[in-house]
Amino acid sequence: MTDTSLSAADTPAQKAGRNALKLAKRLRHEVGDAINDFNMIEPGDRVMVCLSGGKDSYALLDILLGLQKSAPIDFSLVAVNLDQKQPGFPEDVLPRYLASLGVEYRIIEEDTYSIVKRLVPEGKTTCSLCSRLRRGILYRVADELGATKIALGHHRDDIVHTLFLNMFYGSKLKAMPPKLISDDRRHIVIRPLAYCREKDLIRYAEQKAFPIIPCNLCGSQPNLQRQVIRDMINDWDRRFPGRIENMFRSLRNVVPSHLADTRLYDFAGLRVGAALPDEGGDTAFDSETFSDPTAPVFDDEEAAPATVRRPVINILDTRVAGGCGE
Repeated sequence: MTDTSLSAADTPAQKAGRNALKLAKRLRHEVGDAINDFNMIEPGDRVMVCLSGGKDSYALLDILLGLQKSAPIDFSLVAVNLDQKQPGFPEDVLPRYLASLGVEYRIIEEDTYSIVKRLVPEGKTTCSLCSRLRRGILYRVADELGATKIALGHHRDDIVHTLFLNMFYGSKLKAMPPKLISDDRRHIVIRPLAYCREKDLIRYAEQKAFPIIPCNLCGSQPNLQRQVIRDMINDWDRRFPGRIENMFRSLRNVVPSHLADTRLYDFAGLRVGAALPDEGGDTAFDSETFSDPTAPVFDDEEAAPATVRRPVINILDTRVAGGCGE
């Protein structure tokens, strides 16, 4: 007799479970790839994960905890939340959640909400001042905790949005780097979700049932410039699938000789007979061809420029039995 349970179609629950597993694996690999490509986490690092209570930072902590268990290098994590004393902020949610994970954590209480409300006129955007205050506090706490890296939950869509914000409103070709050094040169900030799509993080948060805490200080403000950009790009994504992927990949394929910044390329020094730039010469009269927007940037790891090759240690590898290096 044939086992009908094997030949029957998957139940909705089975299909949902399989899709959830695929999503978790994809996000894990994207985070691992970003960490590898930019050498975000090194042996012995103490990573301070900034937890806001939103879907992105929850996902960041969850994925890093998973990688920490299996990675071939040892690194520690400490979750930090800044309680900015916003009215109605549920102070018990994050401590209860973090305690249930057994992860080291610190809750910092600073009344930046009152400062922002006092200094910013009614109806004006509070994000800029709020961010500066929050950044200064988190840098101080990183020193207190002995953190060697500060991990933020910005994802691929945030990076693309920032690119267009700077172009449209700041006249700069500038985005949000996956890794940077702070202005005081004392802190390394990393964004391990740099390769992750926001739509995937939304699904992941739903599947994990993270206890989301909304931001009532900035999230309730209408007509923010970032929201205008977000709506525009989301519309593009609906009408032209693959466009966001291409825009993000362009940030990893910069050609200074074909832009217009004299600080990055010596246009004034160009002379007849000089060697052509590595990026290619004049294509103004050529028919343009574009690659498949869904294709990876580098199909062959060895073909990638040395500046973006992954280090020898791959955080996605599984540690050997008995501990790292044994």
